[in-house]
Amino acid sequence: MKKSKVTKQFLEELKKVPIVQVACEKTGISRNSVYRWRREDTKFAEAMDVAMTEGVAFVNDMSESQLLTMIKEKNWSAISFWLRHRNDNYKNKIEVTTREKVDELTPEQQKVVKQALKLASLTKQKSIRRIKRKQ
Repeated sequence: MKKSKVTKQFLEELKKVPIVQVACEKTGISRNSVYRWRREDTKFAEAMDVAMTEGVAFVNDMSESQLLTMIKEKNWSAISFWLRHRNDNYKNKIEVTTREKVDELTPEQQKVVKQALKLASLTKQKSIRRIKRKQ
C-alpha cells in the first residue's frame, strides 16, 4: 500500500479514537513508522496533531453525552461529578480561619502568600486582585 493511502487511513482512525496504538493496529502499521514519519514530515506531524485534537473532541462529546444519560437516569455519581466540575458552588473549597490576633503581613509575606495561592490553584486572579484592593 502507498504511504499516502496508509497515512490517510491512520489519520482517519486517529480522529475516531485518539490513541496512536489503536490507530496503528487498525491500519496495520507500526508505531515506529508513525513516529518516524512525524519526525521527518512536518505536514504529517501537523495533520496528526489536528487528527488527535479532533479525536479528543469527539471522545469528549461522547463522554458528555453518556454522562448526561446517566444524570437523566438519576445516577448520583454522575450528578455529583457534573456539579463538582461545572458549578462553582459545588467545587472543593478550602477555608482558612484563625482566632489569633495577627499583625499585618509584611510586603514580602504578602508576596509569598500570593505566590503560594497561585501555585496551589486555590484562588483565581480576580480573588488576588480583591485582596490587593482591600489592603
